[in-house]
Amino acid sequence: MQEWNVVINVNGGGFKDAFRKLSRFGHIRKTGFFNVLFLKVYDIPRMLRTLSEWIADDPHALSFLSRMIPVTHIFTFQSPGEFEERAKEIVLAWAPDLAGKSFHVRMHRRGFKGKLSGLVEEQFLDKVLLEAIEKTGSPGRITFEDPDAIVAIETISQWAGLSLWSREELKRYPFIRLD
Repeated sequence: MQEWNVVINVNGGGFKDAFRKLSRFGHIRKTGFFNVLFLKVYDIPRMLRTLSEWIADDPHALSFLSRMIPVTHIFTFQSPGEFEERAKEIVLAWAPDLAGKSFHVRMHRRGFKGKLSGLVEEQFLDKVLLEAIEKTGSPGRITFEDPDAIVAIETISQWAGLSLWSREELKRYPFIRLD
């Protein structure tokens, strides 16, 4: 299995800067998709703090970066059914954290075109989470306007990475762009 825990989208011509600046955090490599890179970082919180310091010192320090999504759970899948089963297991573990909160699922799919629909999977996992949260007695709600949290899903071919981001984290790390 590929070793990665961050998906990076670079702006046109940004590969050289991405490799030069981000390789200090871990192993970086191409994915086979246009302007998309994998990064294996050993200390994600440290990387996020360092990148925040860079943009505090120079707002253009990450101009090569379109978006960056660190993920906490990674798996491979061979079919939409297997994707749903594995993703459902992961997001259900986050249900207690989302009780009484607003949220939505955001998926960026690369590969599996015509087989896996980002919109369908977002709606499926939104529903799974809403039903699980309802059982806690503190129902959550889906919103796209300033949600308390966003479940991020990145797929690249048969690999999937998922993470949960709070509103506060997304404000603290503006280079993590989920929507």
